[in-house]
Amino acid sequence: MFEAILTLCLAAGEPCRPVLLPGHEAPEAAACAASLATAVLPDWPGLLAKGPPDCQPVAEPLMVTEIAPGVFVHTGQVAEPEPGNAGDVANLAFVIGSDSVAVIDSGSSRQIAERLWRAIRVRTDLPVRHVILTHMHPDHVFGATLFAETGAEVIGHASLSRALADREDSYTASFSRLLGPGFLGSALPQVARGLDQIAELDLGGRVLDLRPWPLAHSGTDLTVFDRQSGVLFAGDLVFDDHTPALDGSLTGWQQVLEDLAALPVTRLVPGHGGPVLDWPEGAAPQRRYLEVLARDTRAAIAAGERLGQAIPHVAASESGRWRLFDTFNPRNATQAFTELEWE
Repeated sequence: MFEAILTLCLAAGEPCRPVLLPGHEAPEAAACAASLATAVLPDWPGLLAKGPPDCQPVAEPLMVTEIAPGVFVHTGQVAEPEPGNAGDVANLAFVIGSDSVAVIDSGSSRQIAERLWRAIRVRTDLPVRHVILTHMHPDHVFGATLFAETGAEVIGHASLSRALADREDSYTASFSRLLGPGFLGSALPQVARGLDQIAELDLGGRVLDLRPWPLAHSGTDLTVFDRQSGVLFAGDLVFDDHTPALDGSLTGWQQVLEDLAALPVTRLVPGHGGPVLDWPEGAAPQRRYLEVLARDTRAAIAAGERLGQAIPHVAASESGRWRLFDTFNPRNATQAFTELEWE
């Protein structure tokens, strides 16, 4: 198999990166080239193409696991984004129906999405008609533009479009710095459909239920339930191994976890870790962590402590139970203190 590749460089000439142009895959190089002859190339502001695109043997796809018939999950590393892992730090998934494919989360960069595209193409030629974003955080959304280029509809929470617009400059600057040349060609997507109530997606004989949630882990959380397999894709409403990251409401998150526990779910794919948890028992560690975070924060407030005094000890008893604890727990303690001091 061959695929279309274009080398993109910064306007200054360096660094450069080979970028996949999806949709031109073919068994022979000549057929790939013929497809390219009529292609309209995307516009990449601030980047220059180093020569015309050409057709090359298909590069390495992401590793995925089939957790149920037609349901595939890629397990991201439990780590901070960096050049060494190319930003591969979030769980990604796709579901194959009889007519089309839906992608669930798209990774920290276009580079990750390119490898996810290849993983899909290894398994089906059906069109990718939807890319569903479970929330606003950059490690889940920066790859969506690649799928949009092929005609996929970008779907998310009703608040997602505004949240991404408000954070575009900071997210782009941060991940460009963290990932270096591997981030070239990445951009935040335009959300084509924002949901404020439950919606259905029919992939052909397979229906996904998309549900937006009130303020919890973030203000843009959305889950995806595959009726056929009973698998729920929770995004970052559920963490495993990776310290939970609070960017919304602590009490709201606790309530949403209770609501999730009542759903007819057989197994759950968290946003990090796993990649598959039994449900609802799989969320027990996270529920405990949030309870300790709330308890310690309320105790610090009742004792008259200031924020700076509380942060070092709030939820400290959880430190040996989670990875990246020293990175995320201080942020969580800050968010929790700011929320709970006004109870």
